[in-house]
Amino acid sequence: MSRKVTKAIFPVAGLGTRFLPATKSIPKEIMTLVDRPLIQYAIDEARAAGIKEFIFVTSRGKGALEDYFDHAHELEASLKKSGKTELLETLRATNMESGAIAYIRQHKALGLGHAVWCARRLLSEDEPFAVILTDDVIMGEPPCLQQMIEAYRETGGSMVATMEVAPEKASAYGVLDIAEDMGAIVKAKGMVEKPAPGTAPSNLAVIGRYILAPTVMQNLNKLKQGSGGEIQLTDAIADEIAEGRGVYGLRFRGQRFDCGSKAGFLQATVAFGLARDELKDELAEFLTDVVSMRRAAE
Repeated sequence: MSRKVTKAIFPVAGLGTRFLPATKSIPKEIMTLVDRPLIQYAIDEARAAGIKEFIFVTSRGKGALEDYFDHAHELEASLKKSGKTELLETLRATNMESGAIAYIRQHKALGLGHAVWCARRLLSEDEPFAVILTDDVIMGEPPCLQQMIEAYRETGGSMVATMEVAPEKASAYGVLDIAEDMGAIVKAKGMVEKPAPGTAPSNLAVIGRYILAPTVMQNLNKLKQGSGGEIQLTDAIADEIAEGRGVYGLRFRGQRFDCGSKAGFLQATVAFGLARDELKDELAEFLTDVVSMRRAAE
């Protein structure tokens, strides 16, 4: 039986340069989709999967991210006094228990694998762990990581979330080489980080959700440089396969948005807005009008 996964690592040290000038003063992770920051979507997904301890790998200038999870006592008192109980409950859902969050600094941008490695001392040597990339926001029910946890109970080993991509886009992802296709779950015989155009071993790309065996952290201890001269998490997972340990991919049910790009962020904003009962009618009407006006102008 696989050991229960209760800790998740959130690599949030990036500078968010694609969203300048906004990210000059605020961390990208607290930019909002509708009325919730990106990090809240990730935290809610982790909680739904049973995660109890949250490890943030940060960098200089992320103080607002740390403050977001603190208790806002004056604001809570004001909402309570005004009888705004619904808003009060929404606010309290953002609070984290003392000791549930740890912050680790990544002092040099040496890749995703290095960011995960920075959290090594907060994990025991025999402890599996999750990794969540906040740029990948996934609309799914149940949430993606919860789907992975349920599948991981059957497979053990390590597991990545996967989705099919067009061949011409495969070079932007880590890609699985498939040993066995079991439907929703696939067993991997290899992983390639950002393959050259036309050389991808499959169309199954790895996206930002991982459940990793403790031996993956041991692989990262080698600090082996890979693609782009960085320490790649993909390489550490590929080492698991080379050493005969199981690595699986899960075709999750849901829609993934790349909120590390402006277009993906806007698409996610529209999708989550349309999913809100109090917003969907007005937003849909606006979008219909915009499309009509663009067609008329062509």
